[in-house]
Amino acid sequence: MNVQSDDSDNLPPTTVVTAFDKEMIQRCLSLARNALGRTAPNPLVGSVVVVDGEIIGEGFHPGAGQPHAEVFALQAAANRAKGATLYVNLEPCNHYGRTPPCSEAVVAAQVAKVVVGMVDPDPRVSGGGIARLRAAGMEVVVGVEEADCRQLNEAFIHRILYQQPFGILKYAMTLDGKIATSNGHSAWITGEIARNEVHKLRAACDAVIIGGNTLRLDNPKLTSRLADAPNPLRVVMSRTLDLPENAYLWQELEVAPTLVLTEVGVNRDFQQLLLAKGVKVVELNPLTPTEAMKYLYSLGIVSVLWECGGTLAASAISDGAVQKVLAFIAPKLIGGSHAFSPVGELNLTNMTQALDLERYHWRSVGSDCLMEGYLPIKQIIPYI
Repeated sequence: MNVQSDDSDNLPPTTVVTAFDKEMIQRCLSLARNALGRTAPNPLVGSVVVVDGEIIGEGFHPGAGQPHAEVFALQAAANRAKGATLYVNLEPCNHYGRTPPCSEAVVAAQVAKVVVGMVDPDPRVSGGGIARLRAAGMEVVVGVEEADCRQLNEAFIHRILYQQPFGILKYAMTLDGKIATSNGHSAWITGEIARNEVHKLRAACDAVIIGGNTLRLDNPKLTSRLADAPNPLRVVMSRTLDLPENAYLWQELEVAPTLVLTEVGVNRDFQQLLLAKGVKVVELNPLTPTEAMKYLYSLGIVSVLWECGGTLAASAISDGAVQKVLAFIAPKLIGGSHAFSPVGELNLTNMTQALDLERYHWRSVGSDCLMEGYLPIKQIIPYI
């Protein structure tokens, strides 16, 4: 899925987009980020109301079932909204869901102009909100800072288009491509700054998945560690349920819930132990990344962070459950032919078969380096 687009794609030739318009859409994006990790299955949306270059109201969508960003912004603007310009990074909805259509709130406020970052890909909305506003006599400009708008909601867009959560594979490795020593020790490959980046990433995702081996070797907490930040749903995939009885993941479930996915009929005694601790256990047939993502989709999950070992990572890639890769690379060498690698067997025998990442970029993260890129859409196998 190409989440980037030329900002002029949706703009008529006569439309004049000012630097101020772009600045206000960027302000919408900044507001929207206040709800990172909290809005699933909804998108991240911010809105600003402006009169004569002055912001008179702004807001963001805090979560599903709560008012949309435009409603908060218009409420803050109160009776000054009439004749104003409203900015929003995503097309106002025009359908009844958990809340009334916010396009009607915009119409009722009698704003004169609406500047929209991007059209909503949801077929219940797509173009309908814009048409409603134009029918009410408002000037509507669409496609301002669109690439950045699509980037912010790339997971939401993917979920809508493919009916599956957006998968992110994250791993930290040494310069020679190892994620742990031959005995499984992996703390710490990267430095503190890189680890803080991972905590922010977890806070922005709805779920994080590991396999049983990662749980046994690392006993991770899988929380964001950030004050006032959300924690993702912690998911363990295990075919055997040969797992420790006192893992961190079975603790503090009120702060960060844990879900265990296993196969039908496996180790019912351990399942009962987990259930007694408050851990949710779900049997899938078969237990695969595809089935796991289907189940998480049914829960309203938008983004999934794969923090697993190489075997499960390879399976997730093969199943089309990974769309984005974040590789933290530390300036260290471990060596060893039996040391663990980030991606297991993909059954590729020739270099010409390698999965080439697209739209990748590199940046320094403290003493480490981060490569971020996307798997080509042709190599993603959605289950629709």
